[in-house]
Amino acid sequence: MSVIVIAHDDAGHVPDAVRSALAQGERVAEVIAVDDASGDGTGEVLDRIARKEPRVRVVHHTLNSGGCGTPRNTGLRLATAPWVMFLDSDDLLPPGAVDRLLAAATRHSADVVAGACVRREIPDGREVRWQPQLYETEALHEDTSAHPELLRDTVSVNKLYAREFLDRHHIRFPDGRFPYEDFVFTARVYAAAARLAVVPDPVYVWQVRRQARRLSISLARDTIGNWRSRVAAQRFAVHTLAHGGHGGLADAARVRFLEHDLRMYLRELPLRSAEYREAWWTDTRALLSGDPRMEQAVKSASAPARWAALTVLAAPHPPQDDGLRRLAALAGRPGRLLPPYALGRAGVPVWSEELPAELAGLEALTPCELPVTVDAEVTPGPRTRVDLTLHDLYGRLRAAGPESVDLELVDRATDRVGLSVRAAWTDAGEPVAGPGKDERHRHARWTARVDGLALAGLTASHPVAAWDVRARVRFRDGSVNETTVRALRPGLRRVAVPHARRLVVLLQPYATHDGSLAFRVAPGVRGALRIAGARAGRVLRDRLPARPDTAPSAPATPAPPVRPAGDPT
Repeated sequence: MSVIVIAHDDAGHVPDAVRSALAQGERVAEVIAVDDASGDGTGEVLDRIARKEPRVRVVHHTLNSGGCGTPRNTGLRLATAPWVMFLDSDDLLPPGAVDRLLAAATRHSADVVAGACVRREIPDGREVRWQPQLYETEALHEDTSAHPELLRDTVSVNKLYAREFLDRHHIRFPDGRFPYEDFVFTARVYAAAARLAVVPDPVYVWQVRRQARRLSISLARDTIGNWRSRVAAQRFAVHTLAHGGHGGLADAARVRFLEHDLRMYLRELPLRSAEYREAWWTDTRALLSGDPRMEQAVKSASAPARWAALTVLAAPHPPQDDGLRRLAALAGRPGRLLPPYALGRAGVPVWSEELPAELAGLEALTPCELPVTVDAEVTPGPRTRVDLTLHDLYGRLRAAGPESVDLELVDRATDRVGLSVRAAWTDAGEPVAGPGKDERHRHARWTARVDGLALAGLTASHPVAAWDVRARVRFRDGSVNETTVRALRPGLRRVAVPHARRLVVLLQPYATHDGSLAFRVAPGVRGALRIAGARAGRVLRDRLPARPDTAPSAPATPAPPVRPAGDPT
């Protein structure tokens, strides 16, 4: 098989990528490394590797293409093996990946074989599987057009492709500067009704460097041009599916966009400038309106995505402050519907009194599915205390009967539960409405106290561990609603806790960007210095001038000239 490695100005990482492909063994007949006109010595690094390794062939673009599609197409044009796979210069193939993919391809006579993609956060090492529900067991999908759930995985690099299949259906990436080119390529594969096998094994390590000086396209979401590029790629993908005779897949792609992309950008909206928010809101309203198929997708989406989209459509301008934070919380995973809760005409639940967008479908949700809100006030110390408040949702929780809550601390790097404590809910009744307040704003509440948490004793896989806080709300009938908890600001203060073995442990409760409670636990003086250094780095980055907020140029541009690598000297 052929592994196509693409690189631009990545001399520090590309050797590891190429070595990870070569380490797959002799079943990798060739590694085609395409240098997209780098200026940092990447091309020379690749040439040195090629002089020592006969399986490596290097191609140098003399002009930078501006995207990932053109260098991948160059590699496809030059590939000679019957199977191809793509690898970015800052990622890795885990040991045995090619063997597992090729074995499944033979076993199932597949056109495409997909495996699990692991997102690895650098430098803390946290690993999270991408779309894990699609890769739980080995399976064969004889016609991808009959499996719309596959559209949730838009990544092209965790898949092995039969080159004959790609050539027969003329499947290539968009050329030139076309961010999110994977959306289009994957749509073309699915529209061709590929015979696709999936394996549960990890076959690709996607290394995410959020603190890198130059962020990848998928991480650089702080410009309006990034959102416009994503929308343009989404529209191109939907067009590909619809005009290929797969209207059902096109509709599924619209729903996927609402469930994943819309919610992701909404979660981050409070972090953006007023100018960005206004432009994003205007663009998104235009995307959601005027297309009957998109309007139907809004109705078909899950409650959080549906309500968020309806709220955007109902408001000509983005909300401010609390309204924006409520939207970010609703777009979270899991989504939380924050109080206050308002009723519109005829007692119908609505987003707010000022913005009466109906919360369509609320009555059909089970207690497990409701976007409940659990607030947390923290008193940190040697025996940390957390006071919880559970808010009712239009009487739905009172009818279900909340009985207890399991508060869990989960290591973000490993998803391991390090601490779990159960407490009983106490009915706190309804808050008394103040003068002039409408009775509709009153709602039931329950409180619980979790006391004596010895957080300084937690052991983790990283010197400065981040622990997310989850709440499992248990109801009278045995059902469980799992959610995160909202951090209330007053208790978010850093404390140093004495420890017999570690001398001191720095404990820092904080709110994540969507308002969820988390803890940093740093043992010893070294850990405390790491937290201080990270804070100093964030302050420095905040003071750096922002990047220009411009949209990308037109997506399609001619392929750049290509010259072969020079002969070894």
